[in-house]
Amino acid sequence: MGTTTPPRTLAEALRARDDESLAGLLRARPDLLSPVPGDITQLATRAGTRASVVRALEHLDRFALQTAEALAVAPDPAPYGTLLGLLTGDGQDDGEQRDDAGAAITEALPGALGTLREQALVWGDDDRLRLVRTARELLSPSPQHPSPTGLGPTVAEATAGMSPGRLQEILAAAGLPATHDPVSAVTALTALFTDRARMGELLDTAPMEALAVLDRLVWGPPYGEVTPNPAPPVKWLRDRGLLLPVSTRTVVLPREAALHLRAGRAHRVPEPRPPVVAAVAERDPQAVDSAAAGQAFLAVSTVEELLKLWNGGGPVVLRAGGLSVRELRKTATALDVQEPVAAFWVELAYAAGLLASDGEADERYAPTPAYDEWLERSAQERWVALATAWLTATRTSGLVGGQDAKGRALSALGPDLDRSTAPEVRHRVLALLDSLPAGTAPDPETVLARLRWERPLRGAAAGDGMDLRSRIALWTLNESELLGITGRGALASQTRALLTGGPAEAAGLLAPLLPEPLDHVLLQADLTAVAPGPLERPLAEMLGALADIESKGGATVYRFTPGSVRRALDAGQTAADLHAFLATHSRTPVPQPLSYLIDDVARRHGHLRIGAASSYVRCDDEAVLGEILADKRSAALRLRRIAPTVLAALADPASLLDGLREMGYAPAAESADGDVLITRAGAHRTPPRSAPAPIPEGPPVPDTTLLGAAVRAIRAGDNAATVVKAQPDAGPAAPPGTLPRTTPAETLVTVQAAAMTGSTVWIGYVNAEGAASQRVIAPVRVEGGFVTAYDHTADEVRTYPLHRITGVAELAE
Repeated sequence: MGTTTPPRTLAEALRARDDESLAGLLRARPDLLSPVPGDITQLATRAGTRASVVRALEHLDRFALQTAEALAVAPDPAPYGTLLGLLTGDGQDDGEQRDDAGAAITEALPGALGTLREQALVWGDDDRLRLVRTARELLSPSPQHPSPTGLGPTVAEATAGMSPGRLQEILAAAGLPATHDPVSAVTALTALFTDRARMGELLDTAPMEALAVLDRLVWGPPYGEVTPNPAPPVKWLRDRGLLLPVSTRTVVLPREAALHLRAGRAHRVPEPRPPVVAAVAERDPQAVDSAAAGQAFLAVSTVEELLKLWNGGGPVVLRAGGLSVRELRKTATALDVQEPVAAFWVELAYAAGLLASDGEADERYAPTPAYDEWLERSAQERWVALATAWLTATRTSGLVGGQDAKGRALSALGPDLDRSTAPEVRHRVLALLDSLPAGTAPDPETVLARLRWERPLRGAAAGDGMDLRSRIALWTLNESELLGITGRGALASQTRALLTGGPAEAAGLLAPLLPEPLDHVLLQADLTAVAPGPLERPLAEMLGALADIESKGGATVYRFTPGSVRRALDAGQTAADLHAFLATHSRTPVPQPLSYLIDDVARRHGHLRIGAASSYVRCDDEAVLGEILADKRSAALRLRRIAPTVLAALADPASLLDGLREMGYAPAAESADGDVLITRAGAHRTPPRSAPAPIPEGPPVPDTTLLGAAVRAIRAGDNAATVVKAQPDAGPAAPPGTLPRTTPAETLVTVQAAAMTGSTVWIGYVNAEGAASQRVIAPVRVEGGFVTAYDHTADEVRTYPLHRITGVAELAE
């Protein structure tokens, strides 16, 4: 501990630490830095607050938590041997506690105790271990909050307030000498329950039914209900103090008796070692990398396809925020995936900053300008951007379709999908996979068991009985496979590089595994085109406008239809352009049916012209306009002829275009000047948007520079608060809290002398607001009615007006 005198308080224990140890405490519990404590006493006080202790307990692994729980039921203070005995037992439990388990506990206990000490949850030497009071209150047993160990109160706690007469009856029934002193009676009963030989003799006389009652209570909960006239076995136990009354209908098994029945163990199953992550398959690492690379390419293509769907303005944003169930279903159908998978891709695009709401009056989701920049990158760089966004995002798509605390449905892109623990769980799951040999696929159940051991108190229980961390871990395993983080269940080499080497190294490993883009397709006689692999971007974009995707997989099949050809013509292409494009990029001759289809659609394209009247139809062929008017399907458009070659409509131009196209015509929109309007896809973008910032789980872990500055400030404040100060011309040291008092002349002379000798002095100072404080300063310069000095309390150089200094004194030796 750095001192020969045992510390009497947590503050003294922290004061005895070196700077590195204090920095370790602040790193492990960053909430203690908000704001930086003024001194060690403030640090100790803050470290003992309920909120901070709860947060620290939640970050303990299972064995460190079991160690704290054992200290909570041990005497305060407790020697190291007593703590070890509570974890290993006394070895007289009929072999239930194996020797190897005891050896594992003995080996692991110093590390667990070191963790508790580092986080200021335990302090004191090994012969006087103390759990901080708040942690003891949280982990100690009570009827409202049973102890995690399943132990009840001590005999002294359970008999508090019991009448002396009742104590005498218990002593007589247990065969103990009578005493009129209640304290002596409690001491005698406690000594009986902790004496293994005498306790064994007492239990040998117990009825079998009474032993069965004890068996039900021994591992907790230790409380039971009794009737006014209990059964003989319960009465036998109650008469001898093995069951003590808590209320008129409740009894409890006292802690000392339970520990005897448990052979001295505080926990039924101590877990000093973390569960081993087991493997379910050993695969070829190259096959794993190839499978992951194929899935990574599919992930990039899926996100690109999703955003192309919403290029012209995507679904409307719900009033409460998010995507409606109907729109999510439509998106899943378009991507040919299940709705939970569609929600994952939507949330991934949003987390990567590629998708956002446009902020218009009729608010819709649309790609962001960052999407265009993302498209210009190579496939491996695009995957790295997606994977990095997924690793750090607090958005949790697995919650979509569930309900919040108020019973409201959680929707994709909604405001309530952030879970601050998600990034930490993802990184931990991938770290466990990284610890396995290359090509090893883990057993998910052992992964969950390991995570529960590492953070047993984290995550509230869910409706399905699984805590949040476990659910996020399962979602992580599934999402990793979808995203290409893993291949066939094992971690890919490019992912290992992303976690340790960075994005550039990961992209370099992934690039050789991705297929090269092709510059050709194979045209078929059935009006289809087969792309035997990924296509170059210009080819893919043009083919996507000219044909509809019919099926995807190792090869993509495109189908040419009148509607798809008209779409290309609407985008400004001519029939000659389309013929030349197909002839250039097809490895097979252009089928005659496809040429006929293009020429036929092009011949009719633009024959009708749509403009704004509200809207009108213009056509040089009067017979065609006559057909439209005669068609019953045009009734909804409310058309009327205003000239031999012109029809007027009440519908707007867009509705009129859609209506005539549904009737089988190929109209084209025109401008006020009579020119054909060319529509281009991908014109709608949101204003510049940044990716959503992850919601932190708590205060960020401070860096080394901040930790060093914080430790220096705390030390300086502690020196100022605890240094021994002497009043001038007075022998005894000044009492705490009093300001030194000197005349202005004495003040000036003292600080000038300190500046010349480089010594440190103690001053009283009153600021402009009238607040008084004590300071420990090292004067550097005194001139013009001001003293410039290094302030040890603030850990910085400051300037003080001499007229605001109430007095100055040297520090006592």
